[in-house]
Order: sequence, then C-alpha cells, then structure tokens
Amino acid sequence: MSEQYLPSPEPLHRAISRFSSVTVLVVGDFILDRFVNGVIERISPEAPIPVLRGRGETSAMGGAGNVVSNIVSLGAAAIPVSVIGNDHAGDNLMRMLAELGVDTGGLAQDANRMTSSKSRFSALNQQVLRFDEEEIKPLGDTERATLVRHFRTALAQADIVILSDYGKGMLLDGVAGELISVCREAGKPVLVDPKGRDYACYAGATAITPNRKELGEAVGRAVFA
Repeated sequence: MSEQYLPSPEPLHRAISRFSSVTVLVVGDFILDRFVNGVIERISPEAPIPVLRGRGETSAMGGAGNVVSNIVSLGAAAIPVSVIGNDHAGDNLMRMLAELGVDTGGLAQDANRMTSSKSRFSALNQQVLRFDEEEIKPLGDTERATLVRHFRTALAQADIVILSDYGKGMLLDGVAGELISVCREAGKPVLVDPKGRDYACYAGATAITPNRKELGEAVGRAVFA
C-alpha cells in the first residue's frame, strides 16, 4: 500500500514567522457576537415555549472584527476601517478592539447606522435560539466619503488589504470596487472574503477566497474536494 503524501508544514511556519513585520488593512462588516448560556427548567405559562434561565454571557467580535482578531493573534498588525453604529454594540466593538491594542481611528461611529449583532442563546451547550439585530443598507454619501478617506489614510501604512464582506451594507453599491481601484493605483494587493453569488463587484482584486459552499453558490453547482 502506498503511503499518503503529506505536504511539509514548513512553508506555512515560515510565512507565519514573517507576520510580525506585516500590517493588514481590514475593511468590512464588523459584527458583535453575544453568547448567552443557561438552563431550561420549565415551559412559559404565557406561551408554549421554554424559559431559559441565564447563567452567563460572553461577547466576541464577529465578521470583519474576527478577521482583525485572527490577524493580531498571528503576530501581525491590523488596521480596521469601517462605519458602525453609535450604539451599545458599537461601543463594545470599540472596547474589544482597543483591548487588542488595535488603532480604532479608522472606525467611524454613526448615529444613523445600527451595529450588527447576533445573540446566541444556549442551554447545556445546545443552541436554542439566535437573535439578530441589524439593518442592512448601503452607506450614505457622507458615510461613504468618511470610509474612503479613512481607507486612503490607512492604506499608506498597510502592506496588504482584506475586504471582509458579510453583506451587511459596508461594501454595497460599488464601494468594494472603488476600494479595489484605490489599492491597484497604490500597488497594494487586496484579498476579498466574498458574499453573494455575483463576484463581478470584486473585479480587479488580487484574490477572492470563498469557502466551498460559497464557491458552489457562485458557480451554480456543487463543489467537492
């Protein structure tokens, strides 16, 4: 029986070891993830639904925020650029980014936007409900101008750009294409984590990195390993 060939991990190790000298500009949809844990002991007298008795709650950064967190954990520097809401969820994201030691100067908080948040309720480690709070809409003219201005400023410090599209509005209406054009003019590589089935809006990107499910949706057929 022939032995299965396993590629050496050394190239990956060498790449990660160089991360400490890399600065990554991350633009996209920043999301607050909440996790509420508890136990179900009875059914509500008001409706035939279980009553979850809360035992604890944690929060984490989702969407583009998770990308920033992963970059920092690998030893690189990350610069977040986005527009989030001037609300409790947005304040929590700003706090968590600051705790990572990330410069939040490129994040604008706007009273006209809602910060996307996803609350997951679990009983005995089994998720029973997810509650999403979000308003999906493209950037207004003023918000867009602010985003592009922050992006151009941060781009001068960045080695590479990641567009993290979760379809919440940050990169809609040609914003992704505009930022990609700015990157090409500056000679900076730009990677896209895409959303949706039409990737034409990412034309000009250095690379697009869908997962298998997203790729299958984009090409209209199942994709197997």
